[in-house]
Amino acid sequence: MRNRAFSNCDHWLLAAFLLPLALHLATLAPSVTFYDSGEFITAIQLLGSAHSPGYPLFLLFAKPFTWLPFGSIAFRVNLATACGAALACSALFLLVRQLLRNHPCSHDQRFSSFVRNASALAGSLLFATSPRLWLQTNHDKPYPLLAGMVALCFLFLLRWREELLAGSERPAWWYAVGFFTGLASGAHQTIILLVPAWLLFVAVTEPRLLLRGRDLLLTTAFSLAGGAVQLYLPLRAATQPLQNWGDPDSLSRFLWHVLRRGYPEEPHLRDLPLLLKQLAGFSIPHEFGWIGLLFLMAGLLACWQLQRPFVVACGAALLGFWGVIVGFFNPRAESIFLTEEFYTPLYLLAAALIAVGLHTAVRRSIPQADASERYGWQRRLLVLVFLLLLPCFQLATNFRDNDQRRNYSAQDYAVNTLRSLPEQAVLFTWGDSGAFPLWYLQTVERLREDVDLPHIPHLVFDWYRGELPRLQNSFSAILQQGQTAPQLFRLLAGRLQADRPVLMDYSTRHSVDWGRQEPLPQGIVFWLPTDSIPAAPVDVAEFWRLQTLHRTTMEQGWLIDQDTEKAVLITAHSLLQAAEQVARTGRAGQAGPMLDTVQRMVPAWGEAVTELRRRYGLPLQGEGRL
Repeated sequence: MRNRAFSNCDHWLLAAFLLPLALHLATLAPSVTFYDSGEFITAIQLLGSAHSPGYPLFLLFAKPFTWLPFGSIAFRVNLATACGAALACSALFLLVRQLLRNHPCSHDQRFSSFVRNASALAGSLLFATSPRLWLQTNHDKPYPLLAGMVALCFLFLLRWREELLAGSERPAWWYAVGFFTGLASGAHQTIILLVPAWLLFVAVTEPRLLLRGRDLLLTTAFSLAGGAVQLYLPLRAATQPLQNWGDPDSLSRFLWHVLRRGYPEEPHLRDLPLLLKQLAGFSIPHEFGWIGLLFLMAGLLACWQLQRPFVVACGAALLGFWGVIVGFFNPRAESIFLTEEFYTPLYLLAAALIAVGLHTAVRRSIPQADASERYGWQRRLLVLVFLLLLPCFQLATNFRDNDQRRNYSAQDYAVNTLRSLPEQAVLFTWGDSGAFPLWYLQTVERLREDVDLPHIPHLVFDWYRGELPRLQNSFSAILQQGQTAPQLFRLLAGRLQADRPVLMDYSTRHSVDWGRQEPLPQGIVFWLPTDSIPAAPVDVAEFWRLQTLHRTTMEQGWLIDQDTEKAVLITAHSLLQAAEQVARTGRAGQAGPMLDTVQRMVPAWGEAVTELRRRYGLPLQGEGRL
């Protein structure tokens, strides 16, 4: 009996886990990336606290992967995300199979089981190859793990409904939903937006059951038990780890941290174009194509007949997400991309509905037959090919953009930045993507521990200043009430200049009005010299020869995100200025290869590079490379 169960079901479930995992491993980023990557990896390695709301479940889930004996810590954390995505695809497989449980496509039970499992596998692969999940899976993100837990909660509700209709209802399924809801809050708080959808699922199935106070109370208790994962934040904060975002060891700081009060945004008016852009943040055609949208509609119609509460719950979930993200958050046009990843659980549900739509298409195209030989391997192969066409098309379409195997952009940018610094330097940073890779390299990879890396936007927070112990005396001398981050930066930089080299990154250089005190370039950072500590003389050509530039280009082979593009442009612009400085001194043999590298990094600058060559009498085509 157990062997039969394995042959009919378990190998399908195994494929729903291994195939997405193999795909995502094949395209996994090998190191730290931009945005929140460096900060997440550092928090995981140190068992500290990440940015609000803290993500305790994701940190605890990924931590064991850092004990693996291969790859960098960044690669191991990226591997954890890939495994979380594979688990989500497996949970989606189980969800689709449950949706189709009582929907045979023929008189032959074995053939019906084959089509049901193949349809569920197609849904898993659809989700695995969707741009949103694939992008998140290539590096450290908590949303794949969250999506998997959402799939499990819907699966539990479907099992509860099936048993209720069969006359043997068990409220334990409610308790499981409550526990996983609380637990999933440690991955991301958007799980709360699904609670009304689950209540509607119960109400549509049997509204009187919502009056069962005992079961509701126990479900709430299980939810609180799962939500106890949030206690990780104050417990770890009490030990003062090196990265302790928000220092949530008291109730007030814990609520400040979990409720994201550190991210205020000035209110702004919303017009119709902005509203449409915000609503378009959730886009089925972008994730699954227009054909996917057609099959989703077919799946909705089929589920309306088979699992109506599921359709109602999905609609309520979408309205809930739109209500909070569009209605409450009201992101500006340039910030909409930051909220798009919140929709990952909804894309999982969309993939489930598309799988049901594919199953419906097969069911209507297969003629009924009484003889089992009519459902031989040829027909099964034909069905399998049809079901996998859409996932294979997505695979071919999205592979190049998501193939991050050679993505060393953030690591190279951070290494080149740290190499630009003199001993005992203080480097001020402005943007998260400029700071977080530095945190990772210094704290986790132990590179340039002699340097202090104050992040200007965070200088206003007591908890952050506490993470810079070597600057405490300087902070004590300048702190006053009501100071802004730029004011603190100016005061702190002025205080430190008497004793240590003070530098800043590109974003800081171009975000502050310097007046007469013009910072001097050194590599891709800028020096703020004083009379007592002038900028150290540097052989510019030799300096740039030692930088890692062979992996820095606008044609990386994957979808270049905004911060990767900025990093390449910053490096190329700094190198271009250095090449001109070298050419001005008559060292054509050194300036030529530098300009070659600039043109390779940013091919669109070819005309400007050619003009510079002509101005200083350099060969139009250089032969050297840095």
